[in-house]
Formats: sequence, structure tokens, C-alpha cells
Amino acid sequence: MKVNVYGGEMSPNEIDQYIDYVESKYAGRQICQLDLTIDGEYVDIKTYFKDTDFQYAYRSADYLVNSMDKLNDAKQTEFSQKEKHKVGENG
Repeated sequence: MKVNVYGGEMSPNEIDQYIDYVESKYAGRQICQLDLTIDGEYVDIKTYFKDTDFQYAYRSADYLVNSMDKLNDAKQTEFSQKEKHKVGENG
């Protein structure tokens, strides 16, 4: 992860503490960059996420769910038997 510090200097320990804070706040998301701007006694944090971070959505009877666990057994079986389409990689 790239970390930029503006408006002053920070020790590596301080930077690590901000990284830990942001990683716990956005658990499960991939962070690619942090901008830490020192503003007097405060620090402004700007977080950048990787573009490839997305969730899968499953369509079932014209509604969307983001987890198969929310579907009943019959719908889970139906989805497991459907042909899965491959997602292409953008180059």
C-alpha cells in the first residue's frame, strides 16, 4: 500500500497505526493508497480502494441478493445447477 504524508512528518510507527485503523475500518476491502494530511493537531485521511473490488449479485425470481445464504434450499440447488459464465479480465 502506498502512503503519502502531507503537511509535516510522521514516524513509521504513527503511519502503521493509521494503516491499522483504516484496515480495521474497511475490513474486507483492498486499499491501494492512503493520503495522510497533517492539519494542526488533526490528521485528515483519504483512502483509495482498488478498482477491482466488487460484490457478486445473484438474481433470483427478479430480485437480487448478495449472498446465497439468503436463498432457500430449492433456489440454492437451482443456482448450483446453472451454467456459470466466466468473467473476462480487463487488460
